[in-house]
Amino acid sequence: MKLLTRSRGPQLSDRLVWQAASLLLAYPDEQLEERLETVETLLTHIDGTAAGLLARTLAAVRAADPLTAATEYVETFDMQRRSTMYLTYWTAGDTRNRGREMLAFATAYREAGVTPPTSEAPDHLPVVLEFAARVDPEMGRRLMIEHRVPIDVLLQALTKAGSPYAHVVAAVCETLPPVTDQEVARARRLAESGPPAEAVGLQPFTLTVPPKPTGGN
Repeated sequence: MKLLTRSRGPQLSDRLVWQAASLLLAYPDEQLEERLETVETLLTHIDGTAAGLLARTLAAVRAADPLTAATEYVETFDMQRRSTMYLTYWTAGDTRNRGREMLAFATAYREAGVTPPTSEAPDHLPVVLEFAARVDPEMGRRLMIEHRVPIDVLLQALTKAGSPYAHVVAAVCETLPPVTDQEVARARRLAESGPPAEAVGLQPFTLTVPPKPTGGN
């Protein structure tokens, strides 16, 4: 597939933001430096508020030593329920409905002509961002707009924690329509009460961002 080809719909600048954000939100493994160099290159073609926000996350991740970066990533996104990047967690929680909602993401990928990745859930924000940047910007934007409240919950949690990753999520929000008062209120309620509860699989378009390791760090 061609990388970031111009098409109708979302502007190329939005797609550049989404690709940079996907790379910055990936688990900081041994390819981290290579991804950061790619983000630096992308930033030469991005301007405005989003560029400044992405640059702040880039600087913070680059300044941390690899072990610290990996540890803080896991503590931020895996140990804190409110800062999960699995978007359907906030709309379906650990219920049977979540499988159906994840299937909607996988179906969108297949309809765009690619196979969902086997190494990561289809609703994981970096996966959605890369799909939007590289495969189908219109559908990718639609998926993010439909899950704008979970993205806003994530942004609130990262901001409250003082995480450098808050800036990259804020950059993504710059490419989406402004949140409504109703969405703000819903995000606040979700952050306070948590997702639905109950006691859920999929299968690859080839990702340039790595999945998180399944074992210990």
